[in-house]
Amino acid sequence: MNQVDSRHKLTVLVPCKDERLNIRPCIESFRDIADEILLADSGSTDGTLEIVQQLGGCRVIEREYRTSGDFKNWAIPQATHDWILLVDADERVTAEMRQEIQEILQSPQHDGYWIHRDNHFMGHRIRYSGWQNDRVLRLFKRDLSRYEGPSDHGEVQVSTGRVGRLRSRFLHYTYWTYAQYFRKFERYTTVQAEQWHQQGKQDSFLKMLLNPILRFLRAYILQRGFLDGSAGLQLSLLAGLYSFTKQARLWQLRRGIPQPDPEIDEQSEVSTEIGRGVPKHAA
Repeated sequence: MNQVDSRHKLTVLVPCKDERLNIRPCIESFRDIADEILLADSGSTDGTLEIVQQLGGCRVIEREYRTSGDFKNWAIPQATHDWILLVDADERVTAEMRQEIQEILQSPQHDGYWIHRDNHFMGHRIRYSGWQNDRVLRLFKRDLSRYEGPSDHGEVQVSTGRVGRLRSRFLHYTYWTYAQYFRKFERYTTVQAEQWHQQGKQDSFLKMLLNPILRFLRAYILQRGFLDGSAGLQLSLLAGLYSFTKQARLWQLRRGIPQPDPEIDEQSEVSTEIGRGVPKHAA
């Protein structure tokens, strides 16, 4: 690591699960500025942890995953150092960002820093479609920061409110396949609908009908998704589908009729007959 004031050492925290294709380039992108690499794993079975072991120099902690904010709030206090850079496995720290972080840690002027992201979809850089202003608060003081907010989309809140931003950006490789996309789609829409249901939110026919259309038009027209070509069209349609599915899952929780289980009925009938001392199907 280059010269950095020892009073401001850095833990780089990487939450992950089954990131075999990402974990090596992710760690290598920040290794030379990390005083500690803390990898928080939630049950990898694809060889991710074996790669981490090969790389060496990482401390691994493990726990089940419920939601993103819940998992990260468990991991953050376990960092050794006062300053944390939180990097998802599908993100990369650029040379410009490494230099800027080193300069900041010499004499921080804030307690947390927003970082914008250059997003990629199926390998294509996305410049519009609602992704152009994407930012995350990822460089922060450990004891002053925690995730707050609903579902998997909470954000770090710094208790002092003293927050700045970096000039440099993460490289963010979101999805390489639709299989990856729909795994997160399934989790995010389910968790959001369950939280709405627990809060007593009512399902709405009009929202189910209109929100997806409006969400598509917003992404494709107002946020200029058409300038991203075919990728922008896909992202805009997916945004509409995401909006619809959250509403549909809420409707399912409130109004869906569970499928009967004939096996339970069958066993109940058997128990009743046995209780009467009559073998089932006795003539």
